[in-house]
Amino acid sequence: MPGPALEPGTQVVMESSDLQKFIDVLWRKGYHVVGPTVRNGVVVYDELKSVTDLPAGWTDEQEGATYRLKKTDGKAFFAYGIGPDSLKKFLHPPVVRLWRARREGAGFQTVEETEEPPKYAFLGVRACDLHAVAAHDRVFTSEEYADPSYARRRRDIFVVAVNCAKAGNTCFCVSMRTGPKATVGFDLALTEILEGERHYFVVEVGSETGAAVLREIPFKEATAAEKSAAERVIAATAGQMRKALDTTNIRELLYDNPEHPFWDEVAERCLTCGNCTMVCPTCFCTAVEDVTDLAGETAERRRHWDSCFTEDFSYLHGGSVRASAKARYRQWMTHKLAAWLDQFGTLGCVGCGRCITWCPVGIDITEQARALRDKGRIERPSVTVGEHASP
Repeated sequence: MPGPALEPGTQVVMESSDLQKFIDVLWRKGYHVVGPTVRNGVVVYDELKSVTDLPAGWTDEQEGATYRLKKTDGKAFFAYGIGPDSLKKFLHPPVVRLWRARREGAGFQTVEETEEPPKYAFLGVRACDLHAVAAHDRVFTSEEYADPSYARRRRDIFVVAVNCAKAGNTCFCVSMRTGPKATVGFDLALTEILEGERHYFVVEVGSETGAAVLREIPFKEATAAEKSAAERVIAATAGQMRKALDTTNIRELLYDNPEHPFWDEVAERCLTCGNCTMVCPTCFCTAVEDVTDLAGETAERRRHWDSCFTEDFSYLHGGSVRASAKARYRQWMTHKLAAWLDQFGTLGCVGCGRCITWCPVGIDITEQARALRDKGRIERPSVTVGEHASP
């Protein structure tokens, strides 16, 4: 349809009444549309067929160890903070079958995997989660150690970002420079605007694929006032951020303090339940198990999510190398905020705040980093040949 040239960075306006047409176009193009919806008292990612599946009129209240959905009289589709789900659930699934074989005579024959994953279109993705996908791209698509399972799922995705109009009380994306505005990794990015009786989206084009979808639905060129309205929404969200993580020399701070008494204080609270790693959009630790059926006719090798908080994860012959809660929490935080920089050139935290919300005892990574910084560095204990630091 006539309108502005849809180059990356172009902003147009789509009325909220056309959101259903937008979803229909994605399905028609062969995408399996996934987006936010309410299930069991939380906002999760699931299949979307209709705008009625979206969490319109819902918002959330989040604090450390607290998540509550609250019904409102509002019409906004995306007036909530992030839930426990991220794109990790789809691109790096909780369980993946790596290999399968079936008995044939006296031996086994490998069964070739022919099923292709869906071609996903993700609607309502927040900026922090886009940065998490970018982090996983570094982990799983390197030339030396590419993961074919991730590559198949990642290859043809279509991403519709939504710029945050509400900061959760556990968010700290501003200090991590990962939000609240989507700047990378999207095909289209929406900013939801409600002005009196009018309800519309300012849509930013991120790719030619996004532009091709946009051409199939009604839109008009965004005016200066409409662009300004979108900017005010994002600025207001950034201003709502109550938490921050000071990343200045964070790598050195953690590497220089492995035996600080601070770690014992955290360990007194940590349950080593692994919730923080399960909801984290960048954690990717896995374990592998071999499974056979009771008749001995088939055998499978499966990869499943694991956590550095489980004792078995660090088990080597003779026992776990991280036997204490102190050692496991220290490993998690040091890996996130220090070792990731050495391994992947980026921090392993995107400031989404999920680990704070879903920790049963409300341990807050921003407060822990601040506490360690405030307590100051202590001298490392001297270690002689044949000795090692306690776990």
